Order: sequence, then structure tokens, then C-alpha cells
Amino acid sequence: MDYKKINDAAEQYKEAMTKFLRDLVQIPGESCDEKGHIQRIAQEMQTLGFDRVEIDPMGNVLGFMGTGSRIIALDAHIDTVGIGNRDNWKFDPYDGYETEEEIGGRGTSDQMGGIVSAVYGARIMKEQNLLPADCTVMVTGTVQEEDCDGLCWQYIIKEDNHRPEFVVSTEPTDGGIYRGQRGRMEIRVDVQGVSCHGSAPERGDNAIYKMADILQEIRALNENDAAEGTEIKGLVKMLDAKYNPEWEEANFLGRGTVTTSEIFFTSPSRCAVADSCAVSLDRRMTAGETWESCLDEIRALPSVKGYGAAVSMYQYERPSYTGLVYPIECYFPTWVIPKEHPVTNAMEAAYLGLYGESRMGNAETEAMRKARPLTDKWTFSTNGVSIMGRNQIPCIGFGPGAEGQAHAPNEKTWKMDLVRCAAVYAALPMNYMGK
Repeated sequence: MDYKKINDAAEQYKEAMTKFLRDLVQIPGESCDEKGHIQRIAQEMQTLGFDRVEIDPMGNVLGFMGTGSRIIALDAHIDTVGIGNRDNWKFDPYDGYETEEEIGGRGTSDQMGGIVSAVYGARIMKEQNLLPADCTVMVTGTVQEEDCDGLCWQYIIKEDNHRPEFVVSTEPTDGGIYRGQRGRMEIRVDVQGVSCHGSAPERGDNAIYKMADILQEIRALNENDAAEGTEIKGLVKMLDAKYNPEWEEANFLGRGTVTTSEIFFTSPSRCAVADSCAVSLDRRMTAGETWESCLDEIRALPSVKGYGAAVSMYQYERPSYTGLVYPIECYFPTWVIPKEHPVTNAMEAAYLGLYGESRMGNAETEAMRKARPLTDKWTFSTNGVSIMGRNQIPCIGFGPGAEGQAHAPNEKTWKMDLVRCAAVYAALPMNYMGK
């Protein structure tokens, strides 16, 4: 391949990609309200000559370039979070701004920049004859990720019946290639008590006090070491071969964590003993941890057993913007693609052919990026939890923008990231299929 020609083609689209991203920024599109984003993306796909463009019943937009039987997918979720406190923004988040190097606005890094580069990467494949005859590239603009990561891909795989050979997540990677992430779960713990008048609390059984004991043990699970004499061994134990056969990848991804995120109670009044208490737990999982192991770990805590507390997992049932409800457990599995996997090798080869052995940036970002390994992992969660975590379809990450910009005020991305990602996507199919 002529890598210079690919890069030049991507560079020529910089202005068009900038306009496309700025158009998307000006359309609010939080989870379950993404219709405007989807329609604008479908319009761009059609203008750029995609062979087929569909919007599925959930509301995801699917653009197909090529007609071969082997499918490679480029995925971008196109919903955003809200803007939070408007006073923290130095500019209008839905108008944004543009300089010589930057584009600002809600969703620029997380992660509408990804759909922009993916759409134009597919266009470059077509015009530069970089799409093998037996290959179709499917570009997906997916919904509800911020609400329930991976739900969209459960639908694409199970209901739309699309199962690619592999998927590129275009979530922001700070110029690097990412091959995994920790998983997460949303867990609920409920404990019961007996109410009575607050003037004689000894007549009742205070559920909040029971939960206080449970919370101290949950905190210990997160903070304790794993020494032989420690009763509640900390989650750090999963980094040790003694406790986890997958300890090497666990060390790559980082240890699991657990924290209390919400607390609820019931009581007849402020003058009464609470008769129930519940908490939500945010559980981040590393390699070797599963849905069952995480629930069993909480159930095994002494106070949970002693008080007969119920431990369960939340369910997601919010309708998409089309009105479709597709229920799923709030379980988002850990995933990691091996460092020598053919997909990892193909992505690295495409990047090395274009840009060399280290991450690229600009004056603001280059030093930080070059100090990090080219191939690394995400801190946050992505649609890979369904693509590879639930469905074992290989997934690799490379996307414009910065993870640190996600959900932050004054969010921005960099024009050269859009260009470089479009070029790498365009070079990927040939590197993978060897044709």
C-alpha cells in the first residue's frame, strides 16, 4: 500500500470532517434522544456513496461499504452525556468552537469524532481501492451507550444478525491502540429491619445500622490486602497467580474495584426506625472476574450473611428513541484481545505503516502521548463489553480524541486526530486480509 497516498487522502478531507463534526455538536443527542444525530450521520453516509445505509428498529445507523461476505465493523456510539453545570463551560457546548487545530463541544471526544473518522475512513477505502473484493466494511453509529454500554451491539448481533469478523471501537484513545478494558457491574444490596417509634429505638431493628456494617466490609473488600491472615481479602488478590489464573492480563488491565454509589431507605417518618435500607455498588472487574464471582463475593461478606441481605444485579429497560425496549442485565464484562492476535497485529501494522512506532499528537498532547506505550488499554468502559465480552467477537480500539475529555466541561478534540484515525481505518482491511 501507498501509505503516503492514504494519509494525503485523509488530510484532504480534514475540512469536510471538521464541518461534519461541528454539525453533530449542534444537535443535542443524549442517550435515548439521538434521532437528530442518526439522521445527520445517515445523510453523510449517503452523500459519500455508501453502498447501503439502514436505521434498525433500535435506532442504530448502519452504513455498508462494499458487498463482500466478510464483514469488518467500525463502531462509534453517537449519544452523549448532558452538559452538567453550564457555569463550568467557557463556551456554548452545543455551538462549540473551532481553531486551527481544535474542535470544541459536547461529544467531540466522547465520541462523535469517532463516527466522523469512521465514515470518512470507509470513503477513502472505496476511492483508493483499499477494500478487498470479499470484504464489506460496516460503520455503525450506535445508541444508548452512555446509558447501557453494549446494549446496541447485543441488538445488532442478536436481532439484526450481523456478526463481523472483528470490530474497531472508535472511542478516544489518545493516539494509541487499545486492546481491552476492565468490565463493570451495577449491584444492589437490600437489608430489612423493623420500624418502631424513634423514642424507643430498642423496640425496632434499624436497617440503616445493619447496612452500616455491610458498607464497612464492602470498603474493606476494596481497600484490604490479600495477606494470609486478612479475613476479608481485598480485590487486589486478583493480580496474584495464587488467586487468579488470568493474573497477567489482570495486571495489564488493572485491579478491580468496588464503591458505594447510592443509598436508599424506607421509614414511616423522621421519628421512626428505618425498616429497610439498600445501596447501589459500582463494581469494576478485571480479567478473571465474572458476574457470578462478583455477586458471590458480596454474598460471602460476614454482615451480608449475618443479616440475610439480598444481593442482586440491576436490569436496564429504558426505551430507545424509537420506543423499543430491549431488556438486559447491568453486567458489562471485562474483555481483552491478546497482544499477538491477528487483529492486534493488523491494527499495529496499519498504524506503523502510516505513522511509525509511537503515538502522534500536537504541541499540546504529543509529549504526554509519546510517554505512553503505543498499545495500551482504556480506563473506562465501551461497547466492547458486548462485542467481545458477551459475544467473543474480537475487538480493538483506536479513536480520535482523549479519554480525559470524556464527560468533562469544555470538551474538545483535535483535527489531526480525525485525519490520522480515518487514514488508519482506511489501511486496516488490507493489512488484516493480506490482499
